[in-house]
Amino acid sequence: MAYGQFAYIYDQLMEDVPYQEWVSFVQSAKERHFESDTKKFSIVDVGCGTGELAIRFAKEGWEVAGVDLSGSMLAIAHEKAVKAGVSIPFFEQDMSELEGFHHVDCITIFCDSLNYLESEEQVKDTFSSAYGQLKEGGLLLFDVHSLFKMTQVFMNNTFTSAEEDVSYIWNSFPGEHPNSVEHELSFFVQEEETNRYLRFDELHFQRTFPVETYKKWLEEAGFTIVSVTGDYSTELLAENAERIFFIAKK
Repeated sequence: MAYGQFAYIYDQLMEDVPYQEWVSFVQSAKERHFESDTKKFSIVDVGCGTGELAIRFAKEGWEVAGVDLSGSMLAIAHEKAVKAGVSIPFFEQDMSELEGFHHVDCITIFCDSLNYLESEEQVKDTFSSAYGQLKEGGLLLFDVHSLFKMTQVFMNNTFTSAEEDVSYIWNSFPGEHPNSVEHELSFFVQEEETNRYLRFDELHFQRTFPVETYKKWLEEAGFTIVSVTGDYSTELLAENAERIFFIAKK
């Protein structure tokens, strides 16, 4: 999906997101599955948004590319990468139709980006396209919202924030499909020049599937399941985990 005006306040809203936890997750997978040598570790960050993770990956010394469907997000990501002094090519692509990244070591799809795909076929196609871009032994790392989070945390709930420069009202209600939600967001953003607040609205769709369904689709795409864990941990998956992490190997 394209994020529209949301792209321009995304980083401000995501200030408390634990990005370093994702970096540590990738670092741990890299150490377990790749030999330590002088070769560059190549990684494609799919659903990269404004580049927060891609920039952190680049600062680890990895060879990074970023992919997102939103041109607005990518424009911000490019500007941030330049300021951070890292070289990252960014590409506007649909994650279900990845191309041009042949034989990379790792593909990541983090921060529940996969949950924005509306159909089963889009998820399956994403797994297949990722498989085609990885080298033999390469890893696909991704996370998704759990069924618990969809049904117990999001469903029919309202979330609010009242900061001085950006406030929002966020309503979540059942979507058209099982285990899907629609997020209705109203933002109130303060104008620097006038101190007035401008309102804009966004509708975001998210959908998830049972763990066994994701595993089945990964295996159909050719992957071997390495691990399924919860909430950034390498431990067994807890019933009340809100974010499920997958590692799959080509």
